[in-house]
Amino acid sequence: MKNIEGKVVVLGSQGVGKTSIIVRYVENAIHRHVSPTIGASFFTCRLNIADTKIKLQVWDTAGEERFRSMAPMYYRNANAAMLVFDLTQYSSFAGIKTWVMELKRNVEEQMILAVIGNKSDLFKDRQVDAEEGRTYATKIGASYHETSVPYNEGIENIFMTIANGLVRLSSGSSEIVTSLRITDSSSSILTSSGIVLSPSEESAEDTSIALGTYEKNHTCC
Repeated sequence: MKNIEGKVVVLGSQGVGKTSIIVRYVENAIHRHVSPTIGASFFTCRLNIADTKIKLQVWDTAGEERFRSMAPMYYRNANAAMLVFDLTQYSSFAGIKTWVMELKRNVEEQMILAVIGNKSDLFKDRQVDAEEGRTYATKIGASYHETSVPYNEGIENIFMTIANGLVRLSSGSSEIVTSLRITDSSSSILTSSGIVLSPSEESAEDTSIALGTYEKNHTCC
């Protein structure tokens, strides 16, 4: 059995529904009143795809401008990015383009990118056309998704797409991605750069930079 552990960062403007999407997937719950994230929150979810187990460490970052300078702490060594915007606010769609430029400047490794237009159920207030979103996603090599938290539409597909992308990355060149952790059925860990870590080294990862962190496991499939 192959095991993959990847880091996923969630980026986007305040109020687009980043936390709501994650909570809907991890807890299958709807929180009507979600307080703005301070710094970042940390979630863990696990998925099974064929003979591979994937563990996603999901860092939900704050959307407020005053926390933007903290973002590099969270997307450092990330293997995937969820770029979330509000389909009813065109400015939030423009905002993810700024995040993409920042990632390109600061992240050297190949990443799985997912562009996510949230609040698809508010179709009367829609300001971003699906074709425009899909065209931009294709331009940057990302998948495109539209989601509705109340109706639980399109959310699971995001995480499955990211998980499948990490499986593909794990089969690629170690020169392209070095931070992805890969294990076999033994207790030792083989990183994609070929470095073997002991179980104690694996568990020593510091998550103290997250403010208000918590972990929730989810098993799919």
